[in-house]
Amino acid sequence: MPQTSKRSWIMPQSPIRKLVPLADRAKERGVKVYHLNIGQPDLKTPKVALEAIKGIDREILEYSPSDGYKSLRLKLAEYYHRFNINVDYKDIIVTTGGSEAVNFAFMACLDPGDEIIVPEPAYANYTAFAISCGAIIKPVLSSIEDGFALPSIEKFEEQITPRTKGILICNPNNPTGYLYTKEEMNQIRDLVKKYDLYLFSDEVYREFCYTDSPYVSAFHLEGIEENVVLFDSVSKRYSECGIRIGALVCKNQSVKESVMKFCQARLSPPLIGQVIAEASIDTPAEYMQEMYDEYLERRNFLIEGLNKIPGVYSPIPMGAFYTVARLPIDDSDKFCAWLLSEFEYEKQTVMMAPASGFYTMNNVGNNEVRVAYVLKKEDLEKALFILKKALEVYPGRTK
Repeated sequence: MPQTSKRSWIMPQSPIRKLVPLADRAKERGVKVYHLNIGQPDLKTPKVALEAIKGIDREILEYSPSDGYKSLRLKLAEYYHRFNINVDYKDIIVTTGGSEAVNFAFMACLDPGDEIIVPEPAYANYTAFAISCGAIIKPVLSSIEDGFALPSIEKFEEQITPRTKGILICNPNNPTGYLYTKEEMNQIRDLVKKYDLYLFSDEVYREFCYTDSPYVSAFHLEGIEENVVLFDSVSKRYSECGIRIGALVCKNQSVKESVMKFCQARLSPPLIGQVIAEASIDTPAEYMQEMYDEYLERRNFLIEGLNKIPGVYSPIPMGAFYTVARLPIDDSDKFCAWLLSEFEYEKQTVMMAPASGFYTMNNVGNNEVRVAYVLKKEDLEKALFILKKALEVYPGRTK
């Protein structure tokens, strides 16, 4: 029998989705599962987006240009200008979700054996995309003790080798919710400039910043404009993950030309998704404010509730809608599986993502979980109560 590729052997399972079969079986047993494992917003998609679907009047659902419709790219450029990200529509390539933007950037910028430095914990699919193109993630460990702040620049420099091609950040951060300060971003800028590296910057969560400190985009950093490759998506800010529309934003002409080869190979991004995304950019400010207020309230409620549970600790995330919490457990993979397969409280249980999957280093994050506060406050309250009850009886409790 033919064997699958060695690449597939080392491709990690998603820590967010690998427990889905256990959740499905729990539901088949009649157990209600509170999904805190995945960043799927429960807020309604804006009306302008839904009306755009109803208003589609086409006789042919044709291929779009490989870099996306010009009308969408023009509106995206206007959107970025609101955040003082001064790019032209020609700097924007529409992708099939933000994931494809990451994948194409890696394929265009990195050769097999090239290295990327990444503060961890980090979004697990970064590792998957690096493996896909033969690149190597070089982790720099951040700590829950200081709220997952940027590790010292000295730690970054320790990882730099002749094969280092870039630094990858997510700001605001998934999975930790950390928001990099201007000082930290300037430190990254100086490092990128010193070693002439790419700065890959995932800024999908820019709408979700819960602090008076300004959101600092990689494109706000002076002197490295040609080094920056920004990733974006409409999924989170408009609660429309399923339309699969993202963007790669870059001023470097050679990078754009290289990315376009991969875009042409996959033909075009989703037509219907682009129609919806273009309409979504006109979402009223009231919707965006209500969404922001809702997530801020959920964050405050969740973090207070987590830290009231004996043995549990979570720093206060300043962005996105996730937190990484430390639990009094032996192994987060075992615990999250146990919650779904062996535990229930009044026919209810909780699903979370083991944080070990957000680290490439072994034996790190084994007592941490990522929690997404994408459920209404009443459901968060029930989920917190169930988690407390579960920790009281979990066989692998450590303290």
